[in-house]
Amino acid sequence: MNALVKSHLMDITARPEIIFARGEGAWLWDSEGRRYLDFVQGWAVNCLGHSHPAIVDALTKQAATLINASPAFYNGPALALSERLATLSGLASVFLCSSGAEANEGAIKLARKWGRLNRNGAFKIITFENGFHGRTIATMSATGKPGWDTMFAPQVPGFPKARYNDIASVEALVDDETVAVMLEPIQGEAGVIAAEHAFLRALRERCDRHDLLLVLDEVQTGMGRTGPLFAFESAGIRPDIVTLGKGIGGGVPLAALIANDRANCFAHGDQGGTYTGNPLMAAVGLAVLDIVGGPDFLAGVKARGQVLREGLAALSARLGLGEVRGAGLLLALGLGARRDSADIVVRARELGLLVNAPRPDCLRLMPALNVTNDEIAQMLELLGKAIG
Repeated sequence: MNALVKSHLMDITARPEIIFARGEGAWLWDSEGRRYLDFVQGWAVNCLGHSHPAIVDALTKQAATLINASPAFYNGPALALSERLATLSGLASVFLCSSGAEANEGAIKLARKWGRLNRNGAFKIITFENGFHGRTIATMSATGKPGWDTMFAPQVPGFPKARYNDIASVEALVDDETVAVMLEPIQGEAGVIAAEHAFLRALRERCDRHDLLLVLDEVQTGMGRTGPLFAFESAGIRPDIVTLGKGIGGGVPLAALIANDRANCFAHGDQGGTYTGNPLMAAVGLAVLDIVGGPDFLAGVKARGQVLREGLAALSARLGLGEVRGAGLLLALGLGARRDSADIVVRARELGLLVNAPRPDCLRLMPALNVTNDEIAQMLELLGKAIG
């Protein structure tokens, strides 16, 4: 390990003694030439795997044409990507930014502005226990991860926490100061816990009844990760605001805040950012959508997700583990009574497999959406050895 790297890269997480040098599809190579099967993919970021040719081509061509003209002006890729996202989501207006946290921060601002204009200054946004929305102060305040409400106290007020999949707990929190309900369709950091479709439909009905906005954080679940392009499609609902990140850029920093006409109330100067809507990232987003947005591709995600689910279920039965949770290619394997997921991650890495442990009692798998059945089989074999 280069001493300079160890000395000067800010120490914000426990990193293994590996320097990754190259990636292709489902695979990563370290600086020593060792190969790893990657079922993390940057936390569901690389939806088409590492260095997909379409992304490389979009970056190369756009970089030679126009990288950034400032968000104070229009550019072709941003206009085209916004139109695609609005059409596909069934919403109206798109704000392009760089990260999921930035998109969620924008959603919070938009909801509070809407409350000031339409609900006598209402500002509270009901979020959920164990939810995760980002690492800014406001998004950490919205997050329900235990302990995050005190890490950088005082936090931003106005985020009462309901219980996931419990509509009565939401109803109990609604008052005259409530403006919105905000949640993930699947709580990834909580261990891949899915919102029941009936619960999402009940939330849509309650928001309509109480004149509230429904905000869905699809930073991890969007862009085909769960099978449909947006996870909310499976429940047969449509939010007022949806946020995207991770997979929308296929590995580059790109995110989106999308709102319907009812919720879109930003005035000039309310929202912005130096890199928002830059043509370089927007061109990549278009390239990703060209592939992921096709019906044949999404059908393949569902099919490969079923192969992975069945393989994990068989592995669990053989080793006496827990349930398989999630949808599409966002799945978790419960470990039953075991609490050694972090150790399993280390053993898997030593075998050449990268997986994630969001909780001590489960493993999370987020492969590229174009992962092959053969790569799934290789992963299951390596994971079995790491667990056993």
